[in-house]
Amino acid sequence: QVQLVESGGGLVQAGGSLRLSCAASGLTFSTYAMAWFRQAPGKEREFVAGIGWSSGSTFYANSVKGRFTISRDNAKNTVYLQMNNVKPEDTAVYYCAAVRSIFANSDYSKYDYWGQGTQVTVSS
Repeated sequence: QVQLVESGGGLVQAGGSLRLSCAASGLTFSTYAMAWFRQAPGKEREFVAGIGWSSGSTFYANSVKGRFTISRDNAKNTVYLQMNNVKPEDTAVYYCAAVRSIFANSDYSKYDYWGQGTQVTVSS
C-alpha cells in the first residue's frame, strides 16, 4: 500500500521559513517524480514545485520561484520543500504527490498518489 505522509507545516510569520517533508512508502521511490501542490480555502489546487527522478530536474510555479526549493533524498524515500521568505498568500494546505515518470508535471490530474496534506499558515 502506497503512503505519502507530509509533515512540517505550522504557523509562521511573514518573512520566515518552514521546511515541509513528505515520507513515501510502498513504492520504488527513485522511479517516481514528486511534486508539491497547495490548496487555499475557496481556491483550486495549484502546482508549487516538482522534481524528477534526478534531483537535477526541478521546476517551480512563478509565485514561489526564488523563495522555495524542492529536493529529494532517495535513500530516505523523502521529498522536501524548503520555504523561505514566506508570504500570507502562501497560506494553504500543502500536498505532496507522486507520479511514475522521469519528470514532474504541473497538472495535478497526472499524479498517481497523494498525501493527506499539511497546513501552512503565514501571519502578516
